[in-house]
Amino acid sequence: MRNTALTKTKIKEQDPLVRNKNFKEVVLGYTEEEAIEEAKRCFQCKNKPCVSGCPVNVPIPEFMSAIAQGEFEQAYQIITRENSLPAICGRVCPQENQCEGKCIRGIKGEPVGIGRLERFVADYHMKNGNESESIIESDNNIKVAVVGSGPAGLSCASELAKKGYDVTIFEALHKTGGVLSYGIPEFRLPKKLVQEEVENVKKLGVKIKKNVLVGRSITVDELIEEGFKSVFIGSGAGLPRFMNIKGENLNGVYSANEFLTRVNLMKAYQKDSATPVKVGKNVAVVGGGNVAMDAARTAKRLGAENVYIVYRRGENELPARLEEVHHAKEEEIIFKTLTNPEEILGNDGKVTGLNCIKMELGEADASGRRRPIPIEDSNFNIDVDTVIIAIGQTPNPLIRQTTSNLDIQKWGGIVVEEETMKTSKDRVYAGGDAVTGAATVILAMGAGKKAAKAIDIELSK
Repeated sequence: MRNTALTKTKIKEQDPLVRNKNFKEVVLGYTEEEAIEEAKRCFQCKNKPCVSGCPVNVPIPEFMSAIAQGEFEQAYQIITRENSLPAICGRVCPQENQCEGKCIRGIKGEPVGIGRLERFVADYHMKNGNESESIIESDNNIKVAVVGSGPAGLSCASELAKKGYDVTIFEALHKTGGVLSYGIPEFRLPKKLVQEEVENVKKLGVKIKKNVLVGRSITVDELIEEGFKSVFIGSGAGLPRFMNIKGENLNGVYSANEFLTRVNLMKAYQKDSATPVKVGKNVAVVGGGNVAMDAARTAKRLGAENVYIVYRRGENELPARLEEVHHAKEEEIIFKTLTNPEEILGNDGKVTGLNCIKMELGEADASGRRRPIPIEDSNFNIDVDTVIIAIGQTPNPLIRQTTSNLDIQKWGGIVVEEETMKTSKDRVYAGGDAVTGAATVILAMGAGKKAAKAIDIELSK
């Protein structure tokens, strides 16, 4: 029987004032009964608007139907026909702007909890599913190199491996997963799940070489010289942006990239960590995106008493997911919107405060958002001893500096053909944050899938 409830089936979460002191996962997931109940809210629309909102074209109504019938393993097989990382996407995709944003149940209530159900199915498979062999076409002995083991690289590699290609991923770090491992906190995305998803890709025959920095250890040009018939660049966007204001060189100032990498990848939150990260009593995080929310919530878990989100536009303009803003507020993160830093204050080389100016919104800028304008004589100080800058990242220049005939956008992203992800260099493709700048996991995966399809077409000629 169809579930006509206007709201999603409630999902269990840790208590906010308990979870803001630990790194365990915030959302606890659905039970089997809850998953079936939520799946029954799907109307099984013939035109499938939800699928049009998914960058990797998961057949959503099909897997919803399987869940509603209690066929959880079948639902997993349906999802993984198109999505090689369901446990990850179910947790970190901005579904409200994609599949769920297109769901007609959202017109007169809440959309179906597509992300929650994708997560449930992936977790169910990891716990209960039988090992099933992926359908792989006959080996064609054609070598393809993939730069980076983040979502774009893993997606491209898995798609090509299924088609019989001999794929090798080159990863700069000692851990695989890219931003999934170093950027997203444990309480949002357990690293055990990331490594299990990576293992699933390796089971397709994909080889991974870690501690290989393409552009230093070996160049893209040299990969081609060594016999790789095509190269996909999915190296992400790991170069942090700064505000270029006075005081950014003081002790106690971090880029969000460094801060989260040390905590997530190097386990700095553990008491016996070899590379601990210390935050003071009062922390300011500059920025309003998902990375800013991650940094703020992490600082709170590291023991900060007061953590401020300092954002130059209003709350309605925050680019972070609504769920992340909601969770941050529950965890007692303090939001100071329409506020812009002008100087990081210090004494004896250490941060002592943040001088800010109040803002108001003017006319829309080129991006369509209303431009923030400083209000004269409205400066004030926030007493802080740690400042984390989370205003975005750009691609590391190393690959573009060491690759011949590679066209680059003015801000540093690689230029590609939109339909194929092909670069200006013959046999070289690119996707994910290396092309777009910091974006979402699922968009990076979509780019990896698109590139794999184009590579297969080119190498099959």
